[in-house]
Amino acid sequence: MDTQVGIVGAGPAGLTLALLLQQAGIDCVVLEARDRAYLEQRVRAGLLEQNTVDVLHDVGVGERLAREGLDHTGVYLHFSDQVFHVDMLRLTGRKITIYGQQEVVKDEIAALLGRGVPVHFQAAVEAVDCERGTIRWGGGELQCDVIAGCDGFHGVCREALPDRTEFDHVYPFSWLGILAEAPPSTDELIYAAHDHGFALHSMRSPTVSRLYLQVPNDARLEDWSDERIWDELDTRIGGVNRGPIFDRGITPMRSFVTSPMQRGRLYLAGDAAHIVPPTGAKGLNLAVNDVRLLAAGLRAHFEHGDDRLLDAYSTTAQRRVWRAEDFSNYMTQLLHDLGQGPFQRKLQLSRLEYLTRSEAAATSLAENYVGLPATDDF
Repeated sequence: MDTQVGIVGAGPAGLTLALLLQQAGIDCVVLEARDRAYLEQRVRAGLLEQNTVDVLHDVGVGERLAREGLDHTGVYLHFSDQVFHVDMLRLTGRKITIYGQQEVVKDEIAALLGRGVPVHFQAAVEAVDCERGTIRWGGGELQCDVIAGCDGFHGVCREALPDRTEFDHVYPFSWLGILAEAPPSTDELIYAAHDHGFALHSMRSPTVSRLYLQVPNDARLEDWSDERIWDELDTRIGGVNRGPIFDRGITPMRSFVTSPMQRGRLYLAGDAAHIVPPTGAKGLNLAVNDVRLLAAGLRAHFEHGDDRLLDAYSTTAQRRVWRAEDFSNYMTQLLHDLGQGPFQRKLQLSRLEYLTRSEAAATSLAENYVGLPATDDF
């Protein structure tokens, strides 16, 4: 088979790129190692920046998002028996939307298949050649003008980039996350900095809550009974609505960036190129921003033979990536028990208290949280 763009991976990066290319009349093929059911059921992030929402509407998959997404105009910070509301809409004129990543994936897969874009599931890619533009997989070899490596942190595409530099930081704690059949206990997300460690109260729908606890890296799920989880959430956040827990997992916290994000015919996007700790809620949003930039470059390449945007892709994308890495690290260090004793704890509380007094400090947090405007990339 031959195609203009071979896309490895059917997560939000690969699927959104395929929709952008289909809209521009550029041929593409998507290869995904997992089956469709796995992709549509896998619970991941669910906080969308306005930029991401705009892109999803632009490619025609925003109908259910508009109907079922939960708009939020701010967040609550809980610390030292204080509750401070960061009014992001007032401070920035922008908001966020809660809509599960698996729901985004469902909408995008349905749209692509309905438009006749080839999406091959259970098609594990064995190797890519960034110079020749070939993808080798179980069904044979795909010859591409361009390869988009959207296959995540553990995929094969990043390994095909020679002479890359990797920046990596692993945090000394993880998140224990649950989904529960319980109405949200709050109208906005709650970020809690407690002596026992960080906690987060989010939501997925009017009847389903998403909650997290900071735990040690060696924590085991079998040691956390439902009762222990709920009791600890009550301690760190305050009274939370309880209900049956139907999904749970432990997520390590790390920051990672590979540079450059391109070589020859290969361009990386999303988790294949960078990972952020979930405190800043940037992972999915960075993936969508990457492919927004990549699609613009591919359109200029195929329509006009103009490669200036493609040549600058890595530099342009990483401007936002490193801003998101810094903000996610800031939020992580602001709110978690860093295990560095009472002096560090006093510094954290001073920073949190400063946010309540300084509109400039609160605006900086809000501006980064809701996402910088798309025009900041150019």
